[in-house]
Amino acid sequence: VQLVESGGGLVQPGGSLRLSCAASGLTFSYYDMSWYRQGPGKEREFVAIIRGAGGAVVYADSVKGRFTISRDNAKNTVYLQMNMLRAEDTAVYYCNAREMARVSTVYWGQGTQVTVSS
Repeated sequence: VQLVESGGGLVQPGGSLRLSCAASGLTFSYYDMSWYRQGPGKEREFVAIIRGAGGAVVYADSVKGRFTISRDNAKNTVYLQMNMLRAEDTAVYYCNAREMARVSTVYWGQGTQVTVSS
């Protein structure tokens, strides 16, 4: 199984970025897909999740109204659209796949750096 994130980079406060996570080696629709992040000197934290069945979404309070998670099961890809970015959004963003029928089966991507700075 491979999860490959892309789309990170340097952006000014108030700007936008779209992250992508391409999955391979798994039946994508069987997995809940999430984004996590780890800021400098901080623990990894939950950002957003989109369910494999039905596509329900949940967001962390810190990103609600600014970030949008979506998935394309035909392309085995999950996205994170990030708008109105703030300095505190600076972090390495990780993609996570968790099998719905077996929650102990979890995969992580290698992460992509997002830096929000003027």
